[in-house]
Amino acid sequence: MSSISYVFDLDGTISDPKVGMARSINFALTSHNFDSVDEEDIGRLIGLPLDQMYKKFCGVTENSLINSLVEKYRKHFWEIGYSENTLYPEVESSLNYLHSQPTVRLGICTSKPSGIATKILQMFGLDRLFDFISGGDVGIEKHQQLQSLLKDGVIDSSTMMIGDRFVDVRAAHHNHLRSVAVLWGYGSRSELENEQPNYFLESPRQIRELLGYPREDVGKLG
Repeated sequence: MSSISYVFDLDGTISDPKVGMARSINFALTSHNFDSVDEEDIGRLIGLPLDQMYKKFCGVTENSLINSLVEKYRKHFWEIGYSENTLYPEVESSLNYLHSQPTVRLGICTSKPSGIATKILQMFGLDRLFDFISGGDVGIEKHQQLQSLLKDGVIDSSTMMIGDRFVDVRAAHHNHLRSVAVLWGYGSRSELENEQPNYFLESPRQIRELLGYPREDVGKLG
């Protein structure tokens, strides 16, 4: 049997980044004389690229200012914020189970730069499970990342994209891939239902059930 790739989002899917992200976002804001933002407001935008988050928080569109905020954020997050990530319960055991299957390849597709994504996975001892890590940057959409992975032959049309936000589902649909929406992250059920993912997962333990899902789109689970 040919292999199948499962591509996971990172924030809100494998680990919870809210504490470290909120502190790093506010460090950058206050360094530029903006007011800090409530942690819960930040949580509602986790999963979006940083430049889009700062545009919403500050109401500014000037590229040089946005880039400066992102740079300040990344310095703080690289040094401190990454270590404040927490792993969702049962994610590790479920990923290990998938990884143990001979027909499975695991990958990451995240809006974070690949270097910081790797650093977070290394902290949890999970980096060894993934065959590839696709990281993003300012101005790069997640659907473009998946498109590049397809073009380069890293993944194929049987791939499943697993994530907690609408951007993950849209990125999969844009590339004619199946999408799996997880309900323990930062996207609400209504947000995700509006995007019509192929499947839903209620808890990280159900990650291992992906092995039983057909390789063709035969409907929706939920």
